[in-house]
Amino acid sequence: MTAVEPAVAARLDQGLERLAIPVDAEQHRRLLALLALLHKWNRAYNLTAIRSPEEMVSRHLLDSAAVLPHIAGPTLLDVGAGPGLPGLVLAILRPEVAVTLLDSNGKKVRFQRQAVMELGLTNVTPVQARVEAFSGQFDQVISRAFASLGDFVSLTLPLVAPGGQWLAMKGPAVEDELAGVPDEVVPVARHTLTVPYDVGSRLLVILERQADPRARP
Repeated sequence: MTAVEPAVAARLDQGLERLAIPVDAEQHRRLLALLALLHKWNRAYNLTAIRSPEEMVSRHLLDSAAVLPHIAGPTLLDVGAGPGLPGLVLAILRPEVAVTLLDSNGKKVRFQRQAVMELGLTNVTPVQARVEAFSGQFDQVISRAFASLGDFVSLTLPLVAPGGQWLAMKGPAVEDELAGVPDEVVPVARHTLTVPYDVGSRLLVILERQADPRARP
């Protein structure tokens, strides 16, 4: 595996500091190893449109880490995880949370499995399947780039445990998507995510299922 350049490592360190996320030596090593592995595989398998390690730091690692304060666990499902984002980053930063990565793309799930093996992650389970064919229940279900908000919630409705949450990482147009959310699911919080080195706007919408749809505001 190609080593990450010191300037790229420094960019990660500064970004984590700005996000107020402390990491120990092993977490730091794993984040840099994930970055190096993603960059290596991306040259051959086109896992992500982001090419430079510097941009991967902000658009992948720090973007994923920005939701960390809202991860409660103890189980987390990353739907449409692609190469494992944000799930792999969150699993590194929250080793007590059991993370399942779900994607239907074979090459991306192969990367997830390689990353889990090389990074020595014992709290991550990669799964290759379509969400409609997957079963299980999780305390939180997160998505970074999976369909519209309505489709994300509707397709994963059976996968959210009672009292569980959906965490949707969306752009500024999320308000237009709320109309497609099922009646028994309501947004309970919105958080603007400020990702270091990224000028784009990112919003985290947290939703929960309620018992009585008539109580929807």
